[in-house]
Amino acid sequence: MFSRRAAATGIAVLTVAASLALAGCGGADNGAASSGAPTANPAITQGPGYWGPGSWEPGMMNGSSAWGPGMMGGRPGSWGPGMMGHRYWLPGTGGAVTTLDQARQRATAFAGQLGLRVGEVMQFSWNFYAELATADGRPATEALVDPATGAVGIEYGPAMMWNTAYGMHSGGETPSTVSVARAGEIAQQWLRDHGSALTVADPTAFPGYYTLHTLDAGKISGMLSVNAATGAVWYHTWHGAYIATSQQ
Repeated sequence: MFSRRAAATGIAVLTVAASLALAGCGGADNGAASSGAPTANPAITQGPGYWGPGSWEPGMMNGSSAWGPGMMGGRPGSWGPGMMGHRYWLPGTGGAVTTLDQARQRATAFAGQLGLRVGEVMQFSWNFYAELATADGRPATEALVDPATGAVGIEYGPAMMWNTAYGMHSGGETPSTVSVARAGEIAQQWLRDHGSALTVADPTAFPGYYTLHTLDAGKISGMLSVNAATGAVWYHTWHGAYIATSQQ
């Protein structure tokens, strides 16, 4: 049963998406529009030709207490199959996921549905992140594990909107005009332009985009992604604080 809070959340998400889409179509500045002057966690930018998550916040799209249904589908308090279908979604078991090993097990079960395997798994204060790869080791997409229920799905943001093989626009691949080296330069410049002293690690190339870890004094602090066709930047605001990593 939808609660008033869930209904309000869905309306808020749709309102944000609509306003951002309009901004991308006719604003005076069709480049990267910042929403603040960040330090440790930069504000989101809206990349050229794309709407970004803008002011999506914890409790609206993910957060420590609720991953809002909104456009993602699913029951109140969680994100679900929504527009991407059940192949891209693994319901939770109802048990909490509290360790990297447990998160890897859940991500592995999900990856099997797509014929993929799990690489790096990261723990953040709001969720677990998993990098999924093909059988021959090529990065394929990214997933999130809900620590409250064990539910797993394609990560929203770039993995859902930009991934040309496993995202919402799969099959519509566009030529990549941004090299790995250039992606790193764009990401670093974006951080600098937004007043951040963070640096970036080497880019990981997914179909249609790159994802990079952000570093604070050489230690992982978060992530951002760069579109391989346009150079648009999307900062991952939905993870919370970084805790730990489990390599493959």
